[in-house]
Order: sequence, then structure tokens, then C-alpha cells
Amino acid sequence: MRINKFLAEQGVASRRGSDKLIEEGRVTVNGVRVKAGADVSPTDVVEVDGKILSHKVKYEYYMLNKPKGCVCTVSDDKGRKTVMDLLPSGAGRVFPVGRLDYDTEGMLILTNDGELAYRLTVPKNEIPKTYLVRIEGTITDVQLNRLRAGIEIEKGVVTKKCRVNVIKTDKNYTKLHVVLTEGKNREIRKMFEAVGKNVDFLKRIKIGELTLTGLDRGAVRKLSREEVFYLQNL
Repeated sequence: MRINKFLAEQGVASRRGSDKLIEEGRVTVNGVRVKAGADVSPTDVVEVDGKILSHKVKYEYYMLNKPKGCVCTVSDDKGRKTVMDLLPSGAGRVFPVGRLDYDTEGMLILTNDGELAYRLTVPKNEIPKTYLVRIEGTITDVQLNRLRAGIEIEKGVVTKKCRVNVIKTDKNYTKLHVVLTEGKNREIRKMFEAVGKNVDFLKRIKIGELTLTGLDRGAVRKLSREEVFYLQNL
């Protein structure tokens, strides 16, 4: 098994985060620092920062209704509140799957299942994620069609086609549902900025057909076996 996959399954970090730990020289196998791409076997002794990891893994899966004002990291060097602070005391060593911005609310999955995390975040799988967006004022059909067709949000960076539907509007604000199959940094906010609109509220409300129904802002719960199976087969 590749070392980054093993670390992800242990709940140490995502695969990308594990690669960073390896690059920093914090991971050893049988007492020797390893390089990215190395393999490990069940008989190897793997350590991170001197702590030995077990090869036995009990997977845990949580859904969090992330509030504004916390970051999607295991720890924060600026001392800000993280999503880990919202987990129950008995939760295992899990990590957030993907990220929501500091000012973005909504559904976040946390787990130590590296395979599931990879499945939900790798771009080629095109997992649909639905967001509730509120913008100031109204929006025209021309602007909507530009968003749907894919729009340049940075020099040379163009979004994929997506679904954008108005669900409520008046002269002061417009609410929309936006369904993305990718996850570029601050993508939705940049999309609307590109058509001259400011997003003043953003919340992820669905991953696939899995919803936040019944989960209050800031609350967390374990996923059911049926929900885990659904996500594993998206």
C-alpha cells in the first residue's frame, strides 16, 4: 500500500496532507525517513512525529453542519476555531473531506477512510455538490448563462459547466441553487464576482443526494451504514 494512502486511512491527514508530512521528513518506516510514493506492508513499523501507527483501522464517518467562523483543518496556526473543535469528545482521529471557506456554511464529511475521501474529492469522479447561494440584487439571464457555461475566474482558470437555478428573487436579493462537480478554491464566490455579483451567503446543502435535513448549524452526527454505502458508490 502506498504510504500516503496508509496515512490517510489512519486518519493522520488526507492523501495530499500526508504527502506534505512526508516531504517535511516527519514520517518514517522501520526507522528510516520515506519519500512520496513509497510502499508499506503490514509488517512495517510506521511512525509520524515519533508516534507508531497501528495497521488496524476502525473507520468512522461524521456529518457536520459547519457554521461560519471556523476553518476546515485539523489545526490552525492562527489560533482560529476549527471543525475539529465541534466533534464529540469520543470521536476518533478523523479529518475533513475537502474544505469549506471560513465564511461558508454547510455539509462537511469527516472520516479516517482515505479511500472514501479520495472518491469524494478527486475531480475525475465529478461528485455533484449543491450549494445555496444568496447574492445582492437581481441577476440576468445573460449572467446566469455565463455561469452555467463555465466562466473564467482567474487568468487561464475556467470553471466546468454547472447547474444554476434561481429559487427566489426580489429587488434586494436573489437566492440560487448551484450544483458543482469540482472544487476550486472559493469557486462560487469567484464565479459570481466574474459576472459582477457579490455573494453574501453560501451554504453547501447536499453531496449527491445526501442532505443536511434535521442537522442544526454547528451540530454533528455519525453517518448511517446506508449513508456510508451511498457515498462509497457515488
